[in-house]
Amino acid sequence: MKNIFFVLLISMVQPVLAQTKLEKAITSLENNYDQEKVYLLTDKSQYAAGDKIWFKSFVFDGYNRSTLSTTLFVELYNADKKLIDWKTILLTNGEGSGDFQLKEDLPEQVYFVRAYTPYMTNFNEDFQMVKTIPVYNPQSTESLAISKSSDWSAKAFPEGGNFINGMPTKFAVRLSGTATLPENWTGKVIDAQNPNVPITTFKSFDRNVASFKITPATGKKYQVIVQDNAGKSQTIDLPQVADSGLSLEVYSSKEGIKYTLKGVNLKQQLQNYKIVGTISNHLAYKANIKNVTNEASSLIPTKISNGANCILQLAIFDEQDHCVAQRLCFIKPDQLKIEKAEIIAQNIKQTPRAFNSIDLSPESYFKNYTVLVSEDDGTQKPEEENLLSGLWLTGDFTAKIDSPAQYFSKNANTEALDALLISEKWQRFDWNSVLSGAVPSLKTNSQKFLSYKVKPIQNGSLLINTNVNLMLKLGKDEPVINQFTTDQNGYAYLNNLNYDEPLDVSLFVNKESGTDNLFVTIEPLVTPTSFKGNFPGTKYTLVKSGENKTISKAVSRAINTQRNTKKTENTDVQIEEVKLVGKKQDPKEELDKQLSTGMFNSMNSTIFDFVNEDQHVAGSSNILDWLQGRAAGLTFHRNNSGVNVPYIRGQQAKMYLDEMPTDASMIANLPVSNIAMVKILKGAGLVGDAVAIYTMRGNMKSKNNEKETQKNNSSVIKGYDHPSEFPIEMLDNDDPAKKVDNDTRETLYWNPNLFDSDYVPPRIKFFNNDSAKQFKVLIISFDEDDNLLYDQQIFK
Repeated sequence: MKNIFFVLLISMVQPVLAQTKLEKAITSLENNYDQEKVYLLTDKSQYAAGDKIWFKSFVFDGYNRSTLSTTLFVELYNADKKLIDWKTILLTNGEGSGDFQLKEDLPEQVYFVRAYTPYMTNFNEDFQMVKTIPVYNPQSTESLAISKSSDWSAKAFPEGGNFINGMPTKFAVRLSGTATLPENWTGKVIDAQNPNVPITTFKSFDRNVASFKITPATGKKYQVIVQDNAGKSQTIDLPQVADSGLSLEVYSSKEGIKYTLKGVNLKQQLQNYKIVGTISNHLAYKANIKNVTNEASSLIPTKISNGANCILQLAIFDEQDHCVAQRLCFIKPDQLKIEKAEIIAQNIKQTPRAFNSIDLSPESYFKNYTVLVSEDDGTQKPEEENLLSGLWLTGDFTAKIDSPAQYFSKNANTEALDALLISEKWQRFDWNSVLSGAVPSLKTNSQKFLSYKVKPIQNGSLLINTNVNLMLKLGKDEPVINQFTTDQNGYAYLNNLNYDEPLDVSLFVNKESGTDNLFVTIEPLVTPTSFKGNFPGTKYTLVKSGENKTISKAVSRAINTQRNTKKTENTDVQIEEVKLVGKKQDPKEELDKQLSTGMFNSMNSTIFDFVNEDQHVAGSSNILDWLQGRAAGLTFHRNNSGVNVPYIRGQQAKMYLDEMPTDASMIANLPVSNIAMVKILKGAGLVGDAVAIYTMRGNMKSKNNEKETQKNNSSVIKGYDHPSEFPIEMLDNDDPAKKVDNDTRETLYWNPNLFDSDYVPPRIKFFNNDSAKQFKVLIISFDEDDNLLYDQQIFK
C-alpha cells in the first residue's frame, strides 16, 4: 500500500489550478501534517500478577508502516498514573517487540500501557496509544469486577453537519460512556409540539450507533428519545432547522464513493464550490463546480487509494473557501483488502504436550511474520480490538468506541460503520486552522535511532571547540577510537546509534594528559515524555474482596503456569549446585568463606568472583546493570529514578552491602572496581531472596583488567531494550525433578519475528498443553509494498 494516494482532479468545467487560500492550505497539509499512530498487540487480553506481557508494536504513517521513526517508548502505568516500567523499542520498518515482567505482588487493578514515538509528541497526546490491561491477583484485598453502571449519554449527528428545510437528512445516533454500553437500545424521533406521534423509529446497530432519516420543516423543533434495554432513556434535541445551506449525501460502493450536493437558497447556488477529499492528511481528490446549479453529484473511484481500504474525508468549500460541510466515509467496507497465509503443511495433535507445527510457504511475497498461538476453548468472545481496527479506525479517533474490531469482522455491518463515521470528525487537523496558515510546531524532529550529546571536562573546565578522542566499546567488542570536535557549548555528539548492549564511552584528550582530571557526562537526545492526560475510562470497577475470593479459570491457570516455570528454573539451579559437590576447594569457595558469614551461607546461591576471575564488567554502568541475565530467576525492573531493582522469581529481593541492608540507588553508585564478590541468595534461611555485594578487603585486587575499570573519564550509555526470547521447550515429562503435573499455558507460541530464510521455510512450532483440543492461530505480515496479511484461524 505504499504511495496509495492517487490524486484525482475532477471538474464540471476545469480543474482548480490557481493558488487560492484553499490551495495553499492543501500544500501546507501535504508538507506539515505527517502523523504516526501505534497499534500494540499483546499475547493475552488479561494477566495475573507475576505474568510476563509479550507485545508487538506496529507504527503507521497513515495506512503504511512508518518510516519516520526508529524508536518507540512503551510504558506501563498503574491506575494512579504511577510509572511502573518502561521500554525503549527499536523499530524496523515500523515494527518492534518487547515484554514486561509483572511483579507477583502487583495489586489487582487495571493497568495501562502507553506507546508513542518521539515524533508523536509534537501532536495531540490523545492520539498516542493507551491500552487497557486488567491484572488479577488472588492475594489483593480488592477485586476487579465489570461495572454495572448504566451511565451513558447520546448525541445525534446530521450527515455533512447540516440540517436544512426540506432536505432529507440522515442522522447517526451515538452512545458514549465510561462503563459498558447497553447491548441493545431503541429510539424515536418526535416533533416537540406533538410528542405522542413518532415521526420515525430506529434500532441500534450495535452498542455504539444507530441511524435514521428525516425531512425537516422550518420552525419545528425535533427531538430524539433514546431508551436502553434496562428502561433508561434520554431526550436530545436535534439541531435547529436552517432555511439555507448545503446538503451532502454520501454512499460507499464497490466502485467508489458517490456524493450528491444540494443547495438551498444559496446566493450563487453551487457555482465555484470546491470538493476536497483527503486520506491521512494527504490530498486524494479535488473538484470544482463551475456551473450555476443547485445540485451536483459524482463518483470518486476507488483508484484514489489504489483500491486499498481507508477513510476518506470529504470537505466542501464555498466560493469564499469556507468549509461548509464535512463527511467521513470508508472506502470499500465490504471488500477488505487482506491477504491470507499460504499454509503448505500442518501437523496438529490434541495429545497433551504433543509437538505441533504449521509450515508457511517459502514462495510467498510475505517474508516476516508475527505469530501468536493460544488455546481456544470454544467459549472465547469475539475480540474487542485488533490490528485492523487499530489501523483503520481507532488509531485516528480519540473518542471511545466499544468493540471496534466488529466493524472489520467476517459478518460486519457496513451500515453501522458508516453511521459511526457520520458521528466522528477528523481531528488530526482543523480546516479553519490550516486555512488561516497555522502549522504544527515540531519541537521533536524525527530521528534515526538513538542520539546523545557528550560533555567532556578537563580540570573543571569545558573543552570548547576542541578536538577530543572518544573510545567506544560495545559489549565484548573491541574498542574503537574516534575523534570529535566539540561545539561552542562544549558538546560532542553521538548520533544514530542502533544497539541493544551497554556502550562504554571513554574520553581522551592527548597522549600526554592521560585520564587524570578528565570527566565526561552524557545526555540522551531521544527521551520519553511524561504523560499529562488522563487514562480512558474502563468497564471495570474495584470492589472489596471477601474471605473466599473468587478466582477465574484463566487466572488460576496463569498462576499455575508461573509455579511450573519456577519449578523448572529452581531445578536447573539445583542441578548446577549438585555438579559442584565433591570438587576440591577452589579460589571462589575460599573467597566466599572469607567474606560471608553463616547467615549468608547457603547451597542455594550463585556467586560471582571479581577477585579471582575476570568478569568483563567494564561494559556496564554499575553492578546491577551487569547482573541482568546472569542468574536464573533474577530479573530487574527500573524504578522511577531509572535504577534497576532486583527481583527473584517475581518478588523484590533484599539488598546487602557487606551484609548490611542497603538499597539499589546506593549499589548503583558503587564503583565496580571496589567489588570483590556478588552473591545471589534464593530463599536462603533468615536472609530469604537477596543480592549481597561484598567490597574489596585489605590487599585484594580485581582480576578485571585495570584499563577496563570505569573511571571519571568513562560513562556507560544504555541502548534499546532487547526483547526476551519466548520459551517453546516442552515441559519435561520424564525427569522426576522437573515433572509438571498440569501444564496450563494459555499462550503456546509467540514469535514477533518469524523469518522466511533462504535455508529454512517459516515454520510455526509449539508444544500442546494438557487440555487444548483446538488452537487459535494469528498470523500478521506485510510485504514490501505494505500489503497486509492478517489471518486468524482455529486449528483442530
